[in-house]
Amino acid sequence: MPLLEVCHVSKRFPGVQALQDVSLSIAPGQSIAVIGENGAGKSTLMKILAGIQTPDEGEIRIDGRAVEIRTVRDAEKQGIALIHQELNLCDNLDVAANIFLGKEPRSCGFLRRREMDRRAAEVLQQVGLDIQPTTSLASLSIGRRQLVEIAKALASDAQVLIMDEPTSSLSTGEVENLFRVIHTLRQRGVSIVYISHRLSEIHHVADRVVALRDGRNSGELERDEITHEQMVRLMVGRDLDQFFPHVPHSAGEVVLSAQGVRVRGKAAFPLDLELKAGEIVGLAGLVGAGRTELLETLFGVRRSAGGSVEVAGKRIRLRSPRDAIAAGLFLIPEDRKQDGLVIEMTVGENITLPGLMRASTAGILPTRWEKSTADAMIQKLRIKTPGPGQIIQFLSGGNQQKAVIAKWLAMGPQVLLLDEPTRGIDIGAKHEIYEMMETLAHQGVAILFASSEMEEVIGMSDRTLVMHEGRIAGQLERGQLSEQAIMRLATGAASAATT
Repeated sequence: MPLLEVCHVSKRFPGVQALQDVSLSIAPGQSIAVIGENGAGKSTLMKILAGIQTPDEGEIRIDGRAVEIRTVRDAEKQGIALIHQELNLCDNLDVAANIFLGKEPRSCGFLRRREMDRRAAEVLQQVGLDIQPTTSLASLSIGRRQLVEIAKALASDAQVLIMDEPTSSLSTGEVENLFRVIHTLRQRGVSIVYISHRLSEIHHVADRVVALRDGRNSGELERDEITHEQMVRLMVGRDLDQFFPHVPHSAGEVVLSAQGVRVRGKAAFPLDLELKAGEIVGLAGLVGAGRTELLETLFGVRRSAGGSVEVAGKRIRLRSPRDAIAAGLFLIPEDRKQDGLVIEMTVGENITLPGLMRASTAGILPTRWEKSTADAMIQKLRIKTPGPGQIIQFLSGGNQQKAVIAKWLAMGPQVLLLDEPTRGIDIGAKHEIYEMMETLAHQGVAILFASSEMEEVIGMSDRTLVMHEGRIAGQLERGQLSEQAIMRLATGAASAATT
């Protein structure tokens, strides 16, 4: 008998049918992956299971009996826990306090600290986390915090764990450890609902795949049917025969030249690189290799500890991002919500914000320019939004990312730096961003992009720079690109001449 069943569930919001007649089931100790493009209904379905939202139609069954889940506490009583992509933990508390926050064992109003530490140690052992319950959460890596979140769910006797993009911020080693924990939990009878845009992970964790498209079930795949091509077909309703639309580019003149640049915190190695007009250059390396730090230094977020940077033959002083922006050098940051958007503002306001000073006359806001620019960018990048007045936090991740890109396109970039440009977005939106990169390259924009996804680096690069422990370990031309060649350089096992 299935442990959890979703039976013909529908949910409607004003103007949007988020779910329509959706069903799925999961047995004890089973792991299913729920896949679909942004807007397919995955988040709505998970929020219904977690008690954050209620369905308009249909029912949820636990062990064959219908249950009402109207609040998060109702879901917890039924043994369902949602582990959000942005972890709900408190840095100022220790591990045990986070695990039992709001549910602390008490006697006559007094906290039973020894019991709390003992029970915390038990669930930490279950997730393979060898730390003391009194350890400060702030001292833990993202991967270890993820395990604390899982321990927190187990302490509430969760039998169904819903994991939303659990590996989006984890290193390769932390991802492998998470997979081991998932395997152990399944052996103990815990069921896993796994949501990820990284299709390469699905076959590691899923017994079955359930696909959603436009709020409906679009199909299922059993274990031996799970392939990248099959999942893409169920998600988008078509084959993406040429998923990476890359064609070789004829590089033009050098538009970005960095000589002897020293990244603060990793200043032992002076870095040299050049970007030419119309080429797409990948930046690969393991977590901590210094890719983000290099991009932030080139954009002026971090003050360089030495060296020089030229854009279009003109030397620039990078005292702040304003200097980079004035030179036509723009950065799409890794964390779009934290660093790329003002999420309380509208789509149109976010798109036009960087250009207001340039377009203003005598301090008067250029409202006509704002509207025409926002409308043009929304249409050009196919941003799915009711209009430029929509608050941007309500857009899907892929459309938020397009808005970040749109604000710089409106400024006419010469050089575009992208840090994990497709992180946390669905496969259809990824393809659109790849097409946008190709279009910009054909228009003469030089692109440098950092990515942790090997197939993305290999699929989109004219050449790739590989970083290892703060230095550029080597360069690979397109004909040399392979996972093995990148990993040899990324791990320091090989070196190659750089240009």
